Amino acid sequence: MAFESLTEKLQNVFKNLRGKGRLTEEDVKAALKEVRMALLEADVNFKVVKQFVKTVEERAIGQDVMNGLNPGQMVIKIVNEEMIALMGSETTEIAMQPGKAVTVIMMAGLQGAGKTTASAKLAGVLKRKGRKSLLAACDIYRPAAIEQLQINGKKQEVDVFSLGTDVKPSQIASEAVAYAEKNGHNVVILDTAGRLHVDEDMMAELQEIKEKVSVHQTLLVVDAMTGQDAVNVAKQFDESVGIDGVILTKLDGDTRGGAALSIRAVTGRPILYVGMGEKLSDMEQFYPDRMAGRILGMGDVLSLIDKAQQNIDLDEEKGRDMANRMKKGKFDFEDYLESMKQMRNMGGLAGILSMLPGMGLKSGDLESMIDEKQLAHMEAIVLSMTPQERRDPKLLNPRRKHRIAKGAGVDISVVNRFIKQFEQSQKMMKQLGGGKRRGMFGGMPGMGRGKFPF
Repeated sequence: MAFESLTEKLQNVFKNLRGKGRLTEEDVKAALKEVRMALLEADVNFKVVKQFVKTVEERAIGQDVMNGLNPGQMVIKIVNEEMIALMGSETTEIAMQPGKAVTVIMMAGLQGAGKTTASAKLAGVLKRKGRKSLLAACDIYRPAAIEQLQINGKKQEVDVFSLGTDVKPSQIASEAVAYAEKNGHNVVILDTAGRLHVDEDMMAELQEIKEKVSVHQTLLVVDAMTGQDAVNVAKQFDESVGIDGVILTKLDGDTRGGAALSIRAVTGRPILYVGMGEKLSDMEQFYPDRMAGRILGMGDVLSLIDKAQQNIDLDEEKGRDMANRMKKGKFDFEDYLESMKQMRNMGGLAGILSMLPGMGLKSGDLESMIDEKQLAHMEAIVLSMTPQERRDPKLLNPRRKHRIAKGAGVDISVVNRFIKQFEQSQKMMKQLGGGKRRGMFGGMPGMGRGKFPF
């Protein structure tokens, strides 16, 4: 999980600060020495680290902080504010052309950064914002690049323009814009070719496209897992072609986070979006304040809410109906399947927990708490039931339970335990009277022994 090591190190530093009643100048300097080491180990640009620590130290050693009631908390607050400033302070939107004018976005980057997938993801994001995008296949070199774009475009329900591999990319771009103007598209996303490294041919091709069509936004796609290399690539592209913003991919992977913390400071260009998974829906707008919260272990509830609004397709009437059934203790196995579906759409239970403040959980902790294998068994048990059995668990006599166990590939004892826990959950919800709507995951029975689901 992104930033895990950095988050853990910073939390240890802050834990020591919180434990002190008053801070001395030596306390602050010792803590910032640890912060400096944590940032360098996270592959943050050393010049950026030097300036960051200097700014924090100057603010933290001020009279108001040192003599305050909670100086440790004040230092943490300063680190948070400076980290937000480092990443750009404000969220930056892609600048669109006014009215019905077509906005041309050129995607650039090295081969393997995930540019083609990012192009399709961006088209999906803009679609949700009411834009009609046209994906233009300008990568004529990489085998299957055009086919990949077409497949992803179909999944996103976005049109794809292609002239094959025998036409120059600049010509494809030009004709794609003309096609968009005739067919009511107001965004054209140019998926250009990448190279294994930055070279003159790549830059010349991008410049030729810019000469042929009016490119309004040049977005650089960089792989967050490459750390400082990503920052160097961004700097080279900006100097050679000029970029307006950056999309960071694979931020959900085993990355130390240095690129996210360095790119804005080194290039002056904002991070616009981040890729947080393999699914085409796994692209998030970049919010510096939310990202700082994640890095410092403060959680990111706002992004969790955004994700819920995007992925939970439960309408209000259905939601009220489910809430009423839960209140009466009539939450059935059909509702359980719906809960599992919505949880999966939001990145799974581990993804949800990692965004909650105060959890202080590392991926290792989450893995020990959440047994995905058991979750799969629970779902298999429910799927092995008939629709009537799911809606009326009272039908589950021993003969039916044996059939379900066989269908799910589990022992009958697992089925009995699951059903018993489900019944206990129903009784608990009835006793609580439902209260406010408990959400999509309130009715999930667990396997016990301290693991989720509970």
